[in-house]
Amino acid sequence: MEKYKPKKDLSRKAVSYIEKHLSLPSVVRFESCHSFMRFLTTEKLDKTRLEITNACGNRFCPICTWKTAKKDAIKLSILLEAIKYQESKEYIFLTLTSPNVTGEDLKAEIDKFNKAIKSLFRRKKVEKIVQGYVRKLEVTTDQEKVITDELYQRKENYFVKRGLKVGDANPQYGTYNPHVHIILAVNKSYFNKPEQYISQAEWLDMWRDCMKDPSITQVDVRKIRQNQNSKSNAVLEIAKYSAKGSDLYHSETVFDTFYTSLKKRQLLVYSGMFKDYAKMYECGELDSYKETDDAVYTHLLRSLWNNSKYENTLRELTPEEFERYNERALKIEELDEVE
Repeated sequence: MEKYKPKKDLSRKAVSYIEKHLSLPSVVRFESCHSFMRFLTTEKLDKTRLEITNACGNRFCPICTWKTAKKDAIKLSILLEAIKYQESKEYIFLTLTSPNVTGEDLKAEIDKFNKAIKSLFRRKKVEKIVQGYVRKLEVTTDQEKVITDELYQRKENYFVKRGLKVGDANPQYGTYNPHVHIILAVNKSYFNKPEQYISQAEWLDMWRDCMKDPSITQVDVRKIRQNQNSKSNAVLEIAKYSAKGSDLYHSETVFDTFYTSLKKRQLLVYSGMFKDYAKMYECGELDSYKETDDAVYTHLLRSLWNNSKYENTLRELTPEEFERYNERALKIEELDEVE
């Protein structure tokens, strides 16, 4: 259970930050999250499925956000595959961003983003070509006072334009960058019809106009290649956390900024064809696209968090349990590899 331990350790810091925002019962659920897990496992312990746990479900929980990202990636991969083959669609990956803002302005900037996105997708040219989309809000923060080697490599173009080098003061220190990743479903003819095709420059002009901000310098738009595997980079970008753990738990002040700006927001949004297929997924109508599980589960693995580690016990299934649990395993989405 080594992959769970660092996230469970991180929840200690997280609970110290979040407890002032929650009721006492919610704090208890947050702190005890995944302190108990029961897995179905094979005889060789080479494959496991999480059968039951005491998850808190809080979007700021290190373990629950990790689990949600895994489930979202599986779901999105299936949606893309189903829409591609049943509707003969292609996909575009679009990232919309804007200049960094202060923590005090982050909540208002996200509101502005949401309003601008609605405006963008009401544009006639966009409405004509987009058959549906799924989008995810992500927020990053820059808490480096000085430009480090790693930071310079990530933002080299930005620093070069401003004549800055490693060791200089970081002009974006203490700021936040909300941005939205979007997968768009379009007809196959989109890329071959000039009257339908929207160039990167057009996307940028429209986004500037919708945001009412001419200082925006770029948007990223690219075709999702058909030969990419089901869990493409686009899927992983959409499914990943809205805030990285290294950002979210950097300090209590940073956490408070993320919490007040992201709480109660719909972070993952389905629209059009994606919304229809998401409902089909939940109803089990797309199960044929799921990977089949041929494993035979023979044991139950019980894990309890105790004194900064998981204590595990293993027992063999009874004949009655063997039949019941192997039938149940086919309906469990979460697959975990034992480490």
